[in-house]
Amino acid sequence: MTALVRTVLAKAVVELAGFGKRMLISRRQGHVRKRPLCCQAEPYHAGMSNTTLAYSFDACYNAMLSRDARFDGSFFTGVTSTGIYCRPVCGVRKPKRENCQFYRLSAQAELAGFRPCLRCRPELAPQACNASGQVGGGADPEGRVWSTQDACAILARQAAALLDSPEGWGDDGPSMDQLAARLGVSDRHVRRIFEAELGVSPLRYLQTRRLLAAKQWLTDTDLSMSQVALLSGFNSVRRFNAALAEHYGLKPSQLRRHQTAVSAAQKKEGILVRAAYRTPYDVQAMLGFHSKRALHGVECYRPEEAGAWFGRTLRLTQHHKVYTGWMWGRFIEARHQVEMRVSDTLLDVLPLVSTRLHAMLDLDADAMAINAVLDPLFPSGGGLRVPGSMDGFELAVRAILGQQITVAAARTITQRIVDQFGEPLQTPHAGLNRLFPAAEVMAQVGGDALGQLGVVKSRQGAIAALAQAVLTNKVRLVPGADAAANIAALKELPGIGDWTAQYIAMRALRWPDAFPAGDVALQKALGVAKGKHAAREAEALSQPFKPWRSYAVLRAWSSLPASPSAQPVTPAESG
Repeated sequence: MTALVRTVLAKAVVELAGFGKRMLISRRQGHVRKRPLCCQAEPYHAGMSNTTLAYSFDACYNAMLSRDARFDGSFFTGVTSTGIYCRPVCGVRKPKRENCQFYRLSAQAELAGFRPCLRCRPELAPQACNASGQVGGGADPEGRVWSTQDACAILARQAAALLDSPEGWGDDGPSMDQLAARLGVSDRHVRRIFEAELGVSPLRYLQTRRLLAAKQWLTDTDLSMSQVALLSGFNSVRRFNAALAEHYGLKPSQLRRHQTAVSAAQKKEGILVRAAYRTPYDVQAMLGFHSKRALHGVECYRPEEAGAWFGRTLRLTQHHKVYTGWMWGRFIEARHQVEMRVSDTLLDVLPLVSTRLHAMLDLDADAMAINAVLDPLFPSGGGLRVPGSMDGFELAVRAILGQQITVAAARTITQRIVDQFGEPLQTPHAGLNRLFPAAEVMAQVGGDALGQLGVVKSRQGAIAALAQAVLTNKVRLVPGADAAANIAALKELPGIGDWTAQYIAMRALRWPDAFPAGDVALQKALGVAKGKHAAREAEALSQPFKPWRSYAVLRAWSSLPASPSAQPVTPAESG
């Protein structure tokens, strides 16, 4: 009897061991219970929209075969034969159709047991959750903006977009309580809806972001493991190593093997930061917009040169500590990437620099979703993006100085302020030698000093009030901050009206639906400039452009026969 029991137990152990091994292999090969993004649908074609992409297996597969950069970051391909997930633009040999599973988010692919490709590097892909709160880089499949039936999906998308904008929450990042309060629901409801709609928990979503960020710093830089761990949001190297091993089955040193050798000369050029963008993208228009407004000593743009170079000085604040330095970068259009070098003095805020770069160049915008809404009235300009800013306070000051005058005149006055009150900075780049004055400095500058530089009295008060509001956190001029609350707070300040507030929201807060209806050039483009209520008429005409009215503004400006820089751009504003 005892021998029989021993035999049965031995067989059971062998069977359990075999079952565990089969489960591990199955997990690595992608045989999981999670439902992939795409199901059956119509064939892919050249004019395919993102609405098709959201539901069609054929569309995803054909977009992957063509390496179409329009869909970069809109979905990820999990390959069951290798256990790896890739971007649609990956240059490796394409997998068989039956070995592919498609996921909207990298977090979904990782939850399904796939690890990121070391060649196409999913961490470089444009964000899947854009500023409108849409996941998967596309508009709603049926063009819906809001309904009771769609409330859960919209809530989950907004939550994901907010988690992708950590700067909008302050130094400590978002907590579930803060996220729930921002969305107006309970934290339990956020967790439940997030997981039901996106297939991953908010914690897992953030964990994937941290791991992919760590993978980027390990691959592109020679930072120490402790530096990479802290920059990626891990409290210790031990937790970082454990997370990397658990999710990717890799050690940090294995990722470092794929790093390109960094020469001593390259190290002197600064820390490398890369980012990708979706096509179409009008590089010349983006850098041209910035170039017309460039301040000597603070920024430099060379859209006409090979590589489309740009650079500027930076002042960033994190955990109440101020960091200053510079960045210098270029567009690599053949790879649809931006490659940037950052000074070593900005090492501790490297993720913040990367976030601001995405905002300044609008790298995460989904042109296909935007074009679907705007093309009927503005058929040209599909590659135009909304230029952002590396410094929200600087952008706001420049917006105030630009009231009722041309772009060229505003730049001249702003240059005087920089020359008078800007802090000198040493950099290895000619033309970059000064920082824009900080809010602390502008709060102390008297009206007489500004008056001597050509700033009229009403704008003197507006700049002083703005500086105080920034210092007291009455307004937060960073990407991802609450647009409605900040617009209302800005309009309470003297000398700031709706145009200035909307312009700041468009460029500093990265709100895609901002619309400065009082803009004279915009009114001319819309054909309502001669009306008695031009701003009201422009606002009414803008309704079909929602939620992409900021992009409609750029297209309207570009449609004018003469540059908006030659026109008075704003009405008179009162606080």
